[in-house]
Amino acid sequence: MATGQLFSKTTQALFYNYKQLPIQRMLDFDFLCGRETPSVAGIINPGAEGFQKLFFGQEEIAIPVHSTVEAACAAHPMADVFINFSSFRSAAASSMAALKQPTIRVVAIIAEGVPEADTKQLIAYARSNNKVVIGPATVGGIQAGAFKIGDTAGTIDNIIHCKLYRPGSVGFVSKSGGMSNELYNTIARVTDGIYEGIAIGGDVFPGSTLSDHILRFNNIPQVKMMVVLGELGGRDEYSLVEALKQGKVNKPVVAWVSGTCARLFKSEVQFGHAGAKSGGEMESAQAKNQALRDAGAVVPTSYEAFESAIKETFEKLVEEGKIPPVKEVTPPQIPEDLNTAIKSGKVRAPTHIISTISDDRGEEPCYAGVPMSSIVEQGYGVGDVISLLWFKRSLPRYCTQFIEICIMLCADHGPCVSGAHNTIVTARAGKDLVSSLVSGLLTIGPRFGGAIDDAARYFKDAYDRGLSPYEFVESMKKKGIRVPGIGHRIKRGDNRDQRVELLQKFARTHFPSVKYMEYAVQVETYTLSKANNLVLNVDGAIGSLFLDLLAGSGMFSKQEIDEIVEIGYLNGLFVLARSIGLIGHTFDQKRLKQPLYRHPWEDVLYTK
Repeated sequence: MATGQLFSKTTQALFYNYKQLPIQRMLDFDFLCGRETPSVAGIINPGAEGFQKLFFGQEEIAIPVHSTVEAACAAHPMADVFINFSSFRSAAASSMAALKQPTIRVVAIIAEGVPEADTKQLIAYARSNNKVVIGPATVGGIQAGAFKIGDTAGTIDNIIHCKLYRPGSVGFVSKSGGMSNELYNTIARVTDGIYEGIAIGGDVFPGSTLSDHILRFNNIPQVKMMVVLGELGGRDEYSLVEALKQGKVNKPVVAWVSGTCARLFKSEVQFGHAGAKSGGEMESAQAKNQALRDAGAVVPTSYEAFESAIKETFEKLVEEGKIPPVKEVTPPQIPEDLNTAIKSGKVRAPTHIISTISDDRGEEPCYAGVPMSSIVEQGYGVGDVISLLWFKRSLPRYCTQFIEICIMLCADHGPCVSGAHNTIVTARAGKDLVSSLVSGLLTIGPRFGGAIDDAARYFKDAYDRGLSPYEFVESMKKKGIRVPGIGHRIKRGDNRDQRVELLQKFARTHFPSVKYMEYAVQVETYTLSKANNLVLNVDGAIGSLFLDLLAGSGMFSKQEIDEIVEIGYLNGLFVLARSIGLIGHTFDQKRLKQPLYRHPWEDVLYTK
């Protein structure tokens, strides 16, 4: 066991098992104490590497993350404290791995429930190698104005209230982490504050004992008096009794062993800690308090008198000139995290993204205000979800059915169209699903799929302006623009596209009005008089019918319809639908284990 001070203002630690809040509290304490360097040198997160972003005052810093104890110790040889926040299942193994590193001097084990046999092995190894174990089941410890472990001493407000940002004259040791916070407050009220505080943990076999730390405090010149808070159960306090009797402690010790109320119960009582269970008269709080009193410690008659006993002991030392006045300092203001400041109403922060279609902040995600559970329970389909996310409203069933029909009809058009071809070539090159899909999607444009939006725009403009099919087609011809939605490589006037006929049949049956579609049919009649392949294609059918859907549903204003057409909503249908087919082609090529595609020479015209 160490014989002197464990920590200093330059102590650095390795933190095992990333926990954002305890680490940030350590860094905030560092800043409060005026440390020049953060106390956390590195983080060990098994299986992960990289950096974690945290704050050191107002400065955002990146703390390295290592995947193993060995790698972290090699990277940070000056870090000699290992703070273990692993679960009880892995605490022993990771702690032993740390103790075996030559750079590690102190190991703090936070977990409760570590098997006692494992703890005994850790204690034996630490003692034989002159190392210190704090815990298990500990909140850690703190050296005022220098270094603290994890959540020790609680919030920054409590740390400031207890004046822990600068050293005092009291060495404090306790079994209980929760009671440590209480005693830090008590000691700050009646003395100049603590110099160092340790919570050894409430397990039956603590890695270091009350007397270990009292003997250590006795060798630290800055510590002028010691305060001990024990508890019923076990015999740890008797080693302190022996040290006092043997004269190994020459500074005042104020002690109290809690649990005197246990005698009020008829049956045996176990308190919160594993070790807080009386195993006979010697392990009772009354017996321990009496033994400490007989050995020379200042022991009050009750816990309520503990504060007065500490105060009287401190004031006596001051009168004797053994405790010089502490120079008070004003700690710096710890910047508040933005989220905390916003919640408390202290700041207003502008947002960077606006979302009006979905919200996942509550118990379940919502699409346009409709909870996910309602979407499932009411049997909504893909068309309904699209109407919520794209149009921010629940469209009538015939509208959502039409959307679903469009998706089904446009999902694929064989392997030869440009988008599918690009996807197939990419998949055969060994690329992943997303890369193959994107390769096909990036082909979508004015010549492949993009005609839906243009068909809607031009048909709407012509119809709204009252142009006859003749005037519309001839005006487009004069501008050198092909009529979008008209024309097909294969289909003819006498061999029409079945998809177009299915869409028209559905619309005539369910839509209140099909004025734009009928106008597109009249345009087709005129273009067919010019050439037999100038038929209304699926792009033209979807574009004109979507205009009828928007206008006939009565749920959209003229301005909204114009905006939907202008933004490109309709082409979104093609993108969504064709993604299904492109994904299918990717899987098809992967399943068939097709080799890298190379275009055949005979299909290329080589010329100068």
